[in-house]
Amino acid sequence: MLKKTLAALALGSALLGVGQAMAADYVIDKKGQHAFVNFKISHLGYSWLYGTFRDFDGGFSFDAAQPEASKVKVTLKTASIDSNHAERDKHLRSADFLNVDKYPTATFESTSVKSTGQGSFDIAGNLSLNGVTKPVTIAAKFIGEGKDPWGGYRAGFEGSTKLKLKDFAIQKDLGPSSQEVELIFSVEGVRQ
Repeated sequence: MLKKTLAALALGSALLGVGQAMAADYVIDKKGQHAFVNFKISHLGYSWLYGTFRDFDGGFSFDAAQPEASKVKVTLKTASIDSNHAERDKHLRSADFLNVDKYPTATFESTSVKSTGQGSFDIAGNLSLNGVTKPVTIAAKFIGEGKDPWGGYRAGFEGSTKLKLKDFAIQKDLGPSSQEVELIFSVEGVRQ
């Protein structure tokens, strides 16, 4: 069962999008490392294991006056997973988990954006991961927008979603407390 929550895998973890004349297009600031696609999963029910995906690209279109017209699209390289432990990362890249040789990318593309309050949104879309495409909803929050010191204009969002591992054909059983992973996104985009 997918839970309603979060840039996309971006990655979610890249967050709002296109659809109207007033919407501005943004590219996720990967070059400046102002965007993150992180994850969190229970380790045996005793602690949390955190990690990140280091390589992803994407963009969004956003107009604060009409956020429902927004769109997001993110592509993530699954082999870029980093849990701060080389042997574990090797296992996470294997067919037991992300199967990166067969499915080197994961994608998220929004299908709708719904306002849930001032500056908060539910971003519904399709997540393709490990050969499976399923609808997910990212609970997102607008952080802010404005000029940067280099003459550009930026907008930033954060969000999260929870995924059941088995929903994405990850059959490795990590125990009853580790059936879901939370994806956590922080995304800053540069207006084009």
